[in-house]
Amino acid sequence: MTQYFQDSWMGYGFGWLFATTALILMIALPLMLAVAMIIYADRKIWAAMALRRGPNVVGPFGLLQSFADGLKVFLKETIIPSSANRGLFIIAPVITFTLAMLAWAVIPFGPGMVLSNINAGLLFLLAISSLGVYGIIIAGWASNSKYPFYSALRAAAQMVSYEVSIGFVLIPVVLWAGTFNLGGIIEAQRSHVFFLNGFGFNPLLFPMAVIFLISAMAETARAPFDLTEAESELVAGYQTEYSSMSFALFWLGEYGNVLLMCALNATLFWGGWLPPIDWEPLYWIPGIFWLFLKIFAFFFIFSWVKATVPRFRYDQLMRLGWKIFLPISLLWVFLVSGYLMVFRYGALS
Repeated sequence: MTQYFQDSWMGYGFGWLFATTALILMIALPLMLAVAMIIYADRKIWAAMALRRGPNVVGPFGLLQSFADGLKVFLKETIIPSSANRGLFIIAPVITFTLAMLAWAVIPFGPGMVLSNINAGLLFLLAISSLGVYGIIIAGWASNSKYPFYSALRAAAQMVSYEVSIGFVLIPVVLWAGTFNLGGIIEAQRSHVFFLNGFGFNPLLFPMAVIFLISAMAETARAPFDLTEAESELVAGYQTEYSSMSFALFWLGEYGNVLLMCALNATLFWGGWLPPIDWEPLYWIPGIFWLFLKIFAFFFIFSWVKATVPRFRYDQLMRLGWKIFLPISLLWVFLVSGYLMVFRYGALS
């Protein structure tokens, strides 16, 4: 697409700018629509598990409920506490929302269907996820209120703790695929175990897939790890002083990150755009369909856990990250690297 516009009358510079802008909009606009729809799906799944109806009034089957809620918060007045740091208070939700959108630049939706096909795509995602904590910390500190500040401290500890585990979990994936490029990681999963596409079918990598899934819930502060906005002791955490569109940006950023983690689970362990079985007729279905199907499957798991599992205590949250996940992921780095050295590279021969 970029080459087409560069070869036209626009020239190299304007052609690149126009094509890149168009590709960004092709990702960002459907993503924001998807966020509205998964909020609706989230509420429907919770309702079904609690034997309730959920949204069913606004639009057919309640499909327009998220848009009605968005219009409601858009029309409300933005209230900024008099003692808050005004500049940081306003910019915090913008940071959270922007970083949630930026990460999608390296997610491949199909063969060649990626905005930025960089070799260090996985490192880019780790960097973006590390920056995500700043939006929450700035919001908690700028509010100049004790409950948001406690939430910001919790968020810093929680997200840093589970980022360490996620980093070690990803090392075996990179070792097995031999690349940091997400498209290359997906291609390495083709027919990985017999006729199955996906590292998750490998008994040696399946435990890492489970740890990554749980760590992704903690990284996005989803229940049962939503200690950053625990109503019982923090009112609403770092969002307590926020209203109107600034509050909505936090929600959009949170669900954008949830979708991103679902996409990463699908991409890193379950074949991404590849069908689950390496069978030629299944490749007739566009790869983006398989990716979206896997994303929704993981989102259902996220909602299922939120609807059924009670919230952890904070000491349990920290113990799980530092005393269980970190040692296991470290051990698995040695196991996978040792296995590859012996059976792939013939270290003993």
